[in-house]
Amino acid sequence: MGKVKIGALVWPQYTEWGSVRSMGVTADRVGYDTLWTWDHVYPIIGNPNGPIFEGWSTLVAWAEATSQIHIGLMVGANTFRVPTLTAKLATTLDHISNGRAILGIGGAWFAEEHEHFGLNFGDGFPERLRWLGEALPIMRGMLDGTEPTAAGPHYVAKTVRNLPAPVQKHLPILIGGGGEQVTLKLVAKYGDANNVSGTPEQVAHKEEVLLKHCETVGRDPKTIERTVGIGNVVIRNDAAEAMRIHQAQFAANGINPAWDKQPVGSVEQIIEHLAPYVQLGYRHLIAGFSTPHDEESMIRFAEEVRPALEKI
Repeated sequence: MGKVKIGALVWPQYTEWGSVRSMGVTADRVGYDTLWTWDHVYPIIGNPNGPIFEGWSTLVAWAEATSQIHIGLMVGANTFRVPTLTAKLATTLDHISNGRAILGIGGAWFAEEHEHFGLNFGDGFPERLRWLGEALPIMRGMLDGTEPTAAGPHYVAKTVRNLPAPVQKHLPILIGGGGEQVTLKLVAKYGDANNVSGTPEQVAHKEEVLLKHCETVGRDPKTIERTVGIGNVVIRNDAAEAMRIHQAQFAANGINPAWDKQPVGSVEQIIEHLAPYVQLGYRHLIAGFSTPHDEESMIRFAEEVRPALEKI
């Protein structure tokens, strides 16, 4: 038993700005701990030939429209910006939000948007992870005010100042991804939080790998917050109605068939679906909210599902 944190990952594609803003305001009002959106410039689920809003701009607008909830990208694309600029963006967001920024970061994966926007995608995922490994100490140093210097091979910085400093004494870095050889090792070295997804069995395996990396690098694993992406949430008293809404959402995004094994159904069904993650110690659940946005499910997840999970 104990506190369960919940996050709202609001899809920014195939929607209008007013709906994105409203979902953020609602998440703040009903007590979500964290609020997230993607860092992509093309839709990443379903048909990529459609509308999507940019991530950092969305965070800034949410920061102005909310008062309590912590805000970040799930997760930022390291390839989109040099790490010095990313750290500056996070610092500015921290001031706009009065100390509620999270720097979410990952290696990036969507080749098409990189090609079309002229962004360097590298020669494969291993290279992009090497870039992320270079970027993380630069960002951490800037956030901590140590004026880091870096001499490549990919990134260069020279005693780079970051003034004003963040509002938070230690602005957290969340690293997304479950890669066992590199990503989870980077979490162990630099992450204040991780984010993984998958079945409870898959998450349990990732946890074992993370613990081994922590032991290797001498990191106390208790200092890393565990978060898990739980998929698309739809809650209705009638499970069949919830499934119809889920399928209609995905159809609107050009996805057919809709994802299966999602937290879709009645409150009781969703509690049963999520209990194993909480029992594993992953007590920060990031709930996805597809478009067309469904504020009823967002509210019921906070007001009905979370209290039941906290009794586990």
